[in-house]
Amino acid sequence: MGKAKKTRQFAAVKRMLNPSDQRLKHNQEKAALKKKEEEEKAVRHVPQVASSMFFAHNEALAPPYHVLVDTNFINFSLQNKLDLVQGMMDCLYAKCIPCISDCVLAELEKLGPKYRMALRVAKDPRFQRLPCSHTGTYADDCIVQRVTAHPCYIVATCDRDLRRRVRKVPGIPLMYIARHKYAIERLPDQGAPA
Repeated sequence: MGKAKKTRQFAAVKRMLNPSDQRLKHNQEKAALKKKEEEEKAVRHVPQVASSMFFAHNEALAPPYHVLVDTNFINFSLQNKLDLVQGMMDCLYAKCIPCISDCVLAELEKLGPKYRMALRVAKDPRFQRLPCSHTGTYADDCIVQRVTAHPCYIVATCDRDLRRRVRKVPGIPLMYIARHKYAIERLPDQGAPA
């Protein structure tokens, strides 16, 4: 038996990549550049800011100030033996209406008998009650949501996380306790001199 003859292959070429193949590096760079240009061309939507805003200051805030009070602000005020309404007036040199939401009251009630004095202070008739329509009783979310919707409040809190969240909302002044008295930040005239 003889050896089988191999048929010769005519025009046999080594397999090569197409120059426009996606796997080539320069094609990948071109695609990334094209995508970047499309993103730059896209319309950017900047949220409209109220005309009363001057940088971080809200010029529309005027006495009587509505102060939205947080749970721990009441507790720290009692620890520092500060009268809420009088202390706010001393800080701002103006009439203040402390506002308290249903969530803050619910949070105080949940804390139990240890904080019954804070609850009694919160139920003071000088405090304005704000009804809540949302579900749950997490006061921080409630305060941030209310302040974002209606930027006419001063937020009184000693909670660092809540203060950090409120600072992201433009034009909302913050009240907190420093050196056994109330301090204010982000108010155009900065309240009373320190």
